[in-house]
Amino acid sequence: MRTALTGGQVVDGTGADPEAATVLVEGGRIAAVLPPGADVPGAEVIDAMGNIVAPGFIDLHSHADFTAQTSPDASTQLYQGVTTLVTGNCGWSPYPITDLDQMKAGTAFLAPEHDWSWRDTQGFAGAVERDGLAVNLALQVGHSSLRLAVMGGAERAPSPDELRQMQDLLRQAADQGAVGFSTGLIYAPGTFADADEVAALVATAGERGLLYSTHIRNEGAHLLEALDEAITAARAGGARLEVSHLKAAGRANHGLVTAALERLDQARADGLDVAWDVYPYTASSTTLTAWLPAWAMGGGTASLLARLADPVERERIAAEMRTAAQFDPQALVIASLPPGRYEDSRGLSVAKIALRDEVDDAEAVLRVLEHHDAAVSVVNHAMSEDDVVTVLRHPCTSVASDGWILSATGSGHPHPRNFGTFPRVLGRYARDLGVLTLPEAIRRMTSLPASRLGFDDRGVVKPGAVADLVVLDPEQVADRSTYDDPWQLSVGIEHMLVAGEPVLADGVPTGRRPGRVLRSA
Repeated sequence: MRTALTGGQVVDGTGADPEAATVLVEGGRIAAVLPPGADVPGAEVIDAMGNIVAPGFIDLHSHADFTAQTSPDASTQLYQGVTTLVTGNCGWSPYPITDLDQMKAGTAFLAPEHDWSWRDTQGFAGAVERDGLAVNLALQVGHSSLRLAVMGGAERAPSPDELRQMQDLLRQAADQGAVGFSTGLIYAPGTFADADEVAALVATAGERGLLYSTHIRNEGAHLLEALDEAITAARAGGARLEVSHLKAAGRANHGLVTAALERLDQARADGLDVAWDVYPYTASSTTLTAWLPAWAMGGGTASLLARLADPVERERIAAEMRTAAQFDPQALVIASLPPGRYEDSRGLSVAKIALRDEVDDAEAVLRVLEHHDAAVSVVNHAMSEDDVVTVLRHPCTSVASDGWILSATGSGHPHPRNFGTFPRVLGRYARDLGVLTLPEAIRRMTSLPASRLGFDDRGVVKPGAVADLVVLDPEQVADRSTYDDPWQLSVGIEHMLVAGEPVLADGVPTGRRPGRVLRSA
């Protein structure tokens, strides 16, 4: 198939200024970047007049491995210009599996949409590729998933043999094409790991050339100490480090990102290959269990529910929550949960639920959890706009969504980042506020994240590169999803090619599925 994108301004992903050019695509790759008006006989023409032609966007932080099997057309991504999703973040991947029931319970808060027909990285890749994908996936393996496979939900350090088993499973994932290893050190069972365990696994990742992506141990008052832990592990283990969704959560910690960036800049100056990503919102989204004391999750979800049924243990959990600095019930809004007593509470804050039920805030959390098998996700309004802008301005910051929803329709009040992350940066932060230039914003979505993965033939418009391309209207591109009305697709993405095949044409999905799982070298 021979395609020519004509009449547009090419923003090549390197940060260079737009340049009028014709992009010729053959055999799934960019064959040439030609002068405007060049003769392209026999080519199917995509008219990009008045628009920008850019590399397809690469989302370094996604949880789409929990939804890709049932939403392979990935419409939310097509309308954002995303051609590659990096999965397995925050310590969670849907593999390796030794106890399926345990894996299902541990990942229930992500509402997985799976047939669970695999047990390892290779099996998962085969399952999602079987029916095709509209976009690409690049897989990481998660630390919490490794721990579940070897230790279950145990709240203790691994034995030497258990640590070796986790390292062997990590090596197996690398051999099967995983591009990274991730930790989520605020989530059980990952939070039960000490620094030595994490460092040993990071060293294994470094040995296999994997990216180390981390949701660090603390994003509030102890942000800097948590960064030090990540930096120390990556330096000792020889791994490239990606700090996930850099932020300072909690009103008392706003502004701390400046010191965090200074700490990271110093690590770079000292020779560490480290960078980070951010989503352009002042709210995060995660599981409601993240606000429980860590010990409450020891043994996994079943053990938590048993503790909630014990009046003494329940009160102990509630008492610790009441004194926790990060617990802000007005900021915590229920996003999604399975059927049960509190189904009508989607979109309500914990504080409003507590007021309605005439209980205190901690008890409201425990009631929601116990009536929904602890599979509850929330949106947490905990960051400041100034901090978002500060992080976004730094040249080492990639744009990433932390999203997982690929379908355009559904229930609940999911975070708008699922639907609008990339157009929001291009529209609000680049065009409207001038925080970034358009070429620089596109670099943060293309060549910068590609470099973190070691991909030299994606994220750029150049001859020989894979023809993952997007055509966007720079005046119209924008997000429409809001916290109150999240199920709104973005606008302004006109065309999108994946490996040279059109998956979006004139703003309409084509139904084609040329995407694949991108293996490491």
